[in-house]
Amino acid sequence: MFENPPSLKAFPSTEFASPALPFEEWTPRATLPDDQESLDEKASQEPVTVTHLAGAPDGGLTAWLVVVAVNLVLFSSFGMANAWGVFQAYYEENLLRDTSPSYIAWIGSAQYALVYLPALVTGRMFDLGYFKIPCFSASCVIVACTFITAECTQYWHFFLVQGLGMGLCCGIMVGPALVVVSHWFNRKRGLAMSLAAIGASIGSTVFPAAAQKLIPLIGFKWTMRVFGFILLTTLGLANLLLKRRLPPVNVRGGLFNLNVFRNTAYTIFCFAGILSFLGLYTELTYISVSAVTIGVSKGFAFYIIAIANAASTFGRVSSGLLADKIGALNTMAAFTAIAGIMTFAWPFAKNESQLIGIAAVYGFSTGGFVALFSVAVVAMGNIEDAGRRVGMFMSIAALGAIAGPPISGAISTASGGFVDAGYYAGGVIMCAAGLLLLARCIHLGHLWGKC
Repeated sequence: MFENPPSLKAFPSTEFASPALPFEEWTPRATLPDDQESLDEKASQEPVTVTHLAGAPDGGLTAWLVVVAVNLVLFSSFGMANAWGVFQAYYEENLLRDTSPSYIAWIGSAQYALVYLPALVTGRMFDLGYFKIPCFSASCVIVACTFITAECTQYWHFFLVQGLGMGLCCGIMVGPALVVVSHWFNRKRGLAMSLAAIGASIGSTVFPAAAQKLIPLIGFKWTMRVFGFILLTTLGLANLLLKRRLPPVNVRGGLFNLNVFRNTAYTIFCFAGILSFLGLYTELTYISVSAVTIGVSKGFAFYIIAIANAASTFGRVSSGLLADKIGALNTMAAFTAIAGIMTFAWPFAKNESQLIGIAAVYGFSTGGFVALFSVAVVAMGNIEDAGRRVGMFMSIAALGAIAGPPISGAISTASGGFVDAGYYAGGVIMCAAGLLLLARCIHLGHLWGKC
């Protein structure tokens, strides 16, 4: 139980390129627990003095083990969500043959969106100190849902278990996991976040490739059971290694703090997030289906998604290194624009080689936005309510994630191909890149500079 500390002093806003800030130093108490479930009502109403980003160690065994833990969380959550294209194709051809592709896509869209949507609540809970118990509980449900998916036979089964159940619990873990990296890193924040984000790419590569190999050998049911055992291992280890550095603080403003939207750059950044997710997941969802239509074998079509996700690994690392040198928003805008161009080009691929090339460049470029959005949001304010700000952004961006693939599926069905869907998705991605550039200009107050 904490004693009541002195009131938190006011401090200036952080900027993207500020390696050291004039904050007070804070000496942690020796008895600080990892989780704060036991705070009494009095302590929760008083602000707690915190260690700020300027005091982050930027390294050390504990800090890098936290990066490993977040890597495993993203491997398990985004890895499964980004493998949806494999499930989309399999369900269309086998388990849900009588269901329209657009209708099936709602399962994946719900999963995508719920990875982000709960962050509004979980980010605020993280700031208050509720971190480890929610993560552990969500891990248990994710593993259970994976095993239950093996027994599903009807559309509503898959939607409830794979779409809602797995998506919601992934979302409970992802938001806090992204924020906790910033507790441990400041100058190397971009690199640390990109290394943690590699887990999403590895998972997005492993799960589709494994599904392609295992389903013909052992069937869908046992494939999902194998995935369940993999998640049991990765999430179990992640829960052991996850650890926050800063003590909880009950900042004012409630769950959804409208005051943050006084920062015009943050507001525009949120709109950019909606547009990005309206388009970014379209190609990843339908590229394996489109591959079959141009003559690629069904066996190899599954690997197209794995190739895109593997390329994303290099994109995440590269974007993290660039972000530490030229700024997160500069890097995100460039990578997002490339993703938009590749989405325009995707429906015009005429053979396997062209499709592989487009998928690789597309996967590489999408890594920039996904790896760095939390870095940008954390830098737009104070660390005490970083969880809430990241959570608000993720929940707002989820509106795009849930609507994007079904809209693309409906456009594809109505037009009889993927060209119009590519125009739609590529167009909104390019608009998002433009908004990212606008946000950086407003934040800097001029056209050039690190941001």
